Amino acid sequence: MAKPAGKADRTPRGRLSREEVLSTAITLADKGGIESLTMRRLGDELGVEAMSLYNHVANKEDLLNAMVDAVFSEIDLPSHSEGWKTSMRKRSISFRAALSRHPWATGLTDSGTNPGPATLRHHDRVIGTFRNAGFSVAMAAHAFSALDSYIYGFAMQEKSLPFTTEEETAAMAQIMLAQLPANEYPYLAELTADHVLKPGYNYGDEFPLGLDLILDGLERWLTSAAR
Repeated sequence: MAKPAGKADRTPRGRLSREEVLSTAITLADKGGIESLTMRRLGDELGVEAMSLYNHVANKEDLLNAMVDAVFSEIDLPSHSEGWKTSMRKRSISFRAALSRHPWATGLTDSGTNPGPATLRHHDRVIGTFRNAGFSVAMAAHAFSALDSYIYGFAMQEKSLPFTTEEETAAMAQIMLAQLPANEYPYLAELTADHVLKPGYNYGDEFPLGLDLILDGLERWLTSAAR
């Protein structure tokens, strides 16, 4: 009688690929955070012994670097056919969306010592977009840093918020408002009542506004530097 198929039967060892290892690792990290990802857990999910994973990744660092590279491959590269400001806006929105899909990546994207080809291609295209627009090497470095600091910072703050839906946001704001004596914290109470509790409020809507402020500032900086 044939045995019921289990995890150990799902992925024959000879057919396991690096791509499947990476895809499964990313899925596990998306669900449980990067802390939940161990080689043993990954092996269990794939139906193989943990040691067999080292036929596809050199070590845990290699796995994490490859996972980060996969995230960078999801980001829209700036287009040379559009103006730098438009293409960098699209790239920044795409970057934030990728970090929203993979919150674990926020603290890892620039921490590896051996970045993959998608990561390097992304960084080179961003720098090239600034350089082709007339930014000096130093200005391109500053612009890159300013944009990505905002994207990473927003993603980290969004990740840590204790609410996600409009209903959860309103409920949390009501609790906060009840704990805020208006005579002691008048401006915080005002912001909560007149902004956060407005119908349709979504913290994520703050992102494009802040992004445009940065891009507008970079545009003015570039114009003044060209004079």
